[in-house]
Amino acid sequence: MVGMLSDIGNFRRINEDSVGYYEGINRRVYVIADGMGGHNAGEVASKLAVDTIIEYIKKSNEKSNLEQEVIKAIEEANNNIYIMGQKDRNLEGMGTTVTVCVIENNDVIIANVGDSSCYIIDNKKNIIKITKDHSLVQQLIDNGSITEQEAISHPNKNIITRALGTNKSVKVDTFILDRSMILKIILCTDGLTNDVTPKEMCDIIINNDNKESCKLLVELSKIKGGRDNISVIVVEGECKDDRNFTGK
Repeated sequence: MVGMLSDIGNFRRINEDSVGYYEGINRRVYVIADGMGGHNAGEVASKLAVDTIIEYIKKSNEKSNLEQEVIKAIEEANNNIYIMGQKDRNLEGMGTTVTVCVIENNDVIIANVGDSSCYIIDNKKNIIKITKDHSLVQQLIDNGSITEQEAISHPNKNIITRALGTNKSVKVDTFILDRSMILKIILCTDGLTNDVTPKEMCDIIINNDNKESCKLLVELSKIKGGRDNISVIVVEGECKDDRNFTGK
């Protein structure tokens, strides 16, 4: 059972996050995106990214290389957003982060552009971050200019270095995981991770079902500040529930 929730947060006037999923007989797709741009452009970009990626993977040949299909889907979304931004002055310069999870048999493909994250909880109940942020702060951590603790309150925390739709081409990071080692998979925007720690995420998800976990995570983020839009998706790794899965 998938848990999914997107919330405007405490202060924003519009929710520029988008979430979506598709569960077929052999393949499941989960996508989360955090848009940026003036007026409602961020909302447009994130929704277009989610819709494009899901539709592309739904229609792709199941015999093809899954990792390459995920990359192509994200590249298609990048192209669609870029072209729309070029055609409409109100949408010019819009972009979005995106993080994708595709599950097929025992394979889990994770892909990301930007600073929306994927975590897993493994079969020993450890929470592990899979993706690496494409952000200025992450670059500063990597080159030793700041510590991870300093990054939490860094004034340029919101600056990302890679996004969909801002250029004609995009570089996509991918990760291939073994589903048998995973208890839960979490996709979330930085509106959640800005305020909720990985340990808090893990404790909530381990002790609640997926839908209730999303509700409690969003509530906790809002209690602790909720300055940004907050979105989260929680899905099963390998568990008993999956044995009864029939698709739709």
